[in-house]
Amino acid sequence: MRKTAEERLAEISAMDKALWAQGKVFAGIDEAGRGPLAGPVAAGCAVMPSHTLLLGVDDSKKLSEKKREALYEQILGAAAFANVGLATVEEIERLNIREATKLAMARAAEGAGCGLFLLDAMDGLAVPGEQRAIVRGDAVCYSIAAASILAKVARDRLMLKLDAEYPRYGFARHKGYGTAEHIAALRAYGPCPAHRSLFIRKFV
Repeated sequence: MRKTAEERLAEISAMDKALWAQGKVFAGIDEAGRGPLAGPVAAGCAVMPSHTLLLGVDDSKKLSEKKREALYEQILGAAAFANVGLATVEEIERLNIREATKLAMARAAEGAGCGLFLLDAMDGLAVPGEQRAIVRGDAVCYSIAAASILAKVARDRLMLKLDAEYPRYGFARHKGYGTAEHIAALRAYGPCPAHRSLFIRKFV
C-alpha cells in the first residue's frame, strides 16, 4: 500500500528526530550532477529546524520539477541554514568527479555553524566537524533530502542558463545528462565549453 505524505514524512524524518532528541545541531549534505556530460556539480547543505517539518520533502529524484521548485522555496524559508556550493567543469576535469563533488559539498557547508554533517554516501570532506556517511541518505534522512532538493533545483536553473548560451544541445530538457538527443547534438556540433571533456570522449 502506498504511503500517505504524512507517513512518508514520519519515515524520512525518524533519523533527524532521534538526533534532535539528543540535542544535536546538524546539517544534511547532498549533491546533484555527478553523472551528466555537461555543467557543474552542485551540492546542497541544509540545517533544518526540529519545530517545522515540511510535508513532501524527499529524495529529489522522486519529485516532479514543479514539486521540487515549490519545496526549494519552502526549505529556504524554513531552514536555519541553507546553501549551495558548486564545482566547475574545469575543477571536475582537474580533480576528478569524486573530489570535485567533495569540494562542492565543502563549499555548500561553509558557514553552517554545526558540528555534525550527515552526508549522502560520501566522506572525507574538508568541514569542521564530525561526518557521517549515510547510505541512500537522500531517501532515509530528512535533512539530506532537503539538501538534495537545494542542489537539484540550483543546478537545473544553471543548466537553463547554459541552454540559453548554447541552445544547440537541449540543456533545458536533459540538464546535461547523456540522453540520445544530447549525444546526437554532440556528434553533430561537437562540444561546447560547458561539456566535461573526460565524460564525452566516447561520443565525439
